[in-house]
Amino acid sequence: MGRFRGSITKLSRREGINLAETEKVQKYLDKRPYPPGQHGQRRGRGRPSDYSVRLREKQKLSRLYGMGEKQFRNLFTEASEVPGVTGTVFLQLLERRLDNVVFRMGFASTRRQARQFVGHGHILVNGQKVDVPSYRVKIGDEIVVAEGSRSMGFIQENMEAQKRRRVAPWVELNPETFTGTFARLPAREDLALPINENFIIEYYSR
Repeated sequence: MGRFRGSITKLSRREGINLAETEKVQKYLDKRPYPPGQHGQRRGRGRPSDYSVRLREKQKLSRLYGMGEKQFRNLFTEASEVPGVTGTVFLQLLERRLDNVVFRMGFASTRRQARQFVGHGHILVNGQKVDVPSYRVKIGDEIVVAEGSRSMGFIQENMEAQKRRRVAPWVELNPETFTGTFARLPAREDLALPINENFIIEYYSR
């Protein structure tokens, strides 16, 4: 199955969380806090099965980061083989994706937009162009918007908006030079994600 390219607002309503992490989508969710469709307001009256709860949690997280099932599962398998708390390690691997780091630094307004910026060659890592959204960023890596891309309207708007927001505590940003650094791995308490990763572990362990 290809990557979802439909309305992120409808998908957010389906999952019950703000998948875009934007104010616009949040306002829409506040206005319509139920799934889309003719019968959206009447859904969910019965008690969902344990399997359904764990599946939905897995779907929330994979859609939040914009990943397909095969790629998502492979990353989970890798996390389960690393010493430490599997759920936290998994979230840290997701956060180290280049498209996500570009989003966290504010160069892009959404992860979907960040994926496009990376794919179109607008992002440099340690001075080298990287056009693979899943590229894994390491601690200390410097992420820069390519000089020829800094005049793009979207990037200019995103940087202006970022100046009014607090950057994620595990990245450092200089909006004046379009430069950021991946300073450290995020702790679980840093990640205000409406996700119970233990359900995802149970889903893949069934």
